[in-house]
Amino acid sequence: MHFSAATATASLFAFFSLASAGAVPAYPGYKVIWSDDFTGDAGAPPSHSKWNYALETNTNNELQAYTTSNQNVQLSGGSTVQFVPRKDASGKWTSGRLESQATFTPSPNRTTLVEAAIRFGDASIFQKRGLWPAFWMLGDAIHHGTSWPRCGELDIMETVNGLMTGYGTVHCGGGANGEALGGPCNEPVGIPHTALLPDYGWHTWSLSIDRSNPGGDWRAEKISWMLDGKVYGTLTGGEINDEGVWATLARSPLFIILNLAVGGDWPGQPDANTADGYGNMMEVEYVAVMEA
Repeated sequence: MHFSAATATASLFAFFSLASAGAVPAYPGYKVIWSDDFTGDAGAPPSHSKWNYALETNTNNELQAYTTSNQNVQLSGGSTVQFVPRKDASGKWTSGRLESQATFTPSPNRTTLVEAAIRFGDASIFQKRGLWPAFWMLGDAIHHGTSWPRCGELDIMETVNGLMTGYGTVHCGGGANGEALGGPCNEPVGIPHTALLPDYGWHTWSLSIDRSNPGGDWRAEKISWMLDGKVYGTLTGGEINDEGVWATLARSPLFIILNLAVGGDWPGQPDANTADGYGNMMEVEYVAVMEA
């Protein structure tokens, strides 16, 4: 049975209120087209058929080195993957970043939903200075010569410094002369949306790209950000007001990224109280891409 996007979305919101962390949920009208529920032995790496380790990636003046070590990224043995920041005796930080091997192009006349269940370590906020966990997507064009932010970026969840605010942000376009400034997304700031994070426990972070509008007018297409099924931000093609730029966000291949950065321009540097280890991990129970 095929639901219309409007019916499916309404049903989804009702269903979300009952959802908790666990296996990939079944939402009325939605079909799972890709997912990972991180099953496997404790200490094992995530699936090599689904994820790439991103190692030579250091932007935003971050401090960490990303590694393949299971000290930084590992399956828990309880159907989760854990991203754990570590600091060695010399004060150097390491952490983990995974990028999906698959890319996902939102289909016309349908709604694409990208979702993860995430929690954070229970260290005190006073021990989280300089930490920057994130769940986000980049336009695959960045792998083919297109620079940031012209490739397009959709941040589904970011937090910094243990603050109880989640951010969903769009980065796109740029200046007329190729610089990463200005443009329809006001770079380098982007277009942010914020949600109050109730606690560090399990929550579901989702982004939907709705291309189901009658007639296919790109201006009426909409991106929505959700925390536990409640919409906390929206953006339409009409608001971007540039069809080519909108296409990088809602009509082009995107890949998924999970990472935990340390330091950088946004959170600032960790301090003497910043703790490493599981108390400051990001733990993910599943990631799924669905379509209605």
